[in-house]
Amino acid sequence: MTRVAFLHTGAVVIGPVTERARAALPDATFVNYLDDRIVADLGDASRAASVPERLVDLARAAKAGGADVVMFTCSSISHFAASTAAEVGIPVLRIDEAMADAAVAAGPRVAVLATLPTTLVPTVELLRERAALAGAEPVIVEEVVEGAFAAVSSGDRPRHDELVAAAIRRLGADADVVVLAQASMASAADAVSLDVPVLTSIAPGVDRLRSVVEETA
Repeated sequence: MTRVAFLHTGAVVIGPVTERARAALPDATFVNYLDDRIVADLGDASRAASVPERLVDLARAAKAGGADVVMFTCSSISHFAASTAAEVGIPVLRIDEAMADAAVAAGPRVAVLATLPTTLVPTVELLRERAALAGAEPVIVEEVVEGAFAAVSSGDRPRHDELVAAAIRRLGADADVVVLAQASMASAADAVSLDVPVLTSIAPGVDRLRSVVEETA
């Protein structure tokens, strides 16, 4: 039986990711690893250098526990996936890669929203990376939604969703696609009706995970 390890930087995404994965891969076993200080430490010059080694240690623990594949569920760490895979020796997937591919295919005007700068920067870099592979040159507009992270951190999910939804409407008016950089932002998209797609990472990321598992089975 295939075993998939998810590596998280926030507990809020464990439930949605695991639920989606169980529906997509009912015969697989899932295990979750969490380091909820990574995002904060990436923004701390005295601790940021520790992050790659910590990710490798967690991926090694997953492999020792029988994992066949690891998936990073946070865009802030997705750029470490390739180096982690090289160190550990099993596939390490990025949950946001499929979302980035869909965004590039949707059109040349891409709006990217995040609630943290540490997530916005790697998401934009990923979009440019996937666009280059596709031979595209999108115009990317990016924004950190002020106050949203503080709201959700204090337990005020409705305020977080209100702020993110307003930003989606504003940037979506002049875009071909809106990308939500964090899986935790997905709840805000439910309240918005736009003529352009609003992309989040969980559904396309898990679909790609299923494809990888099925190809290697």
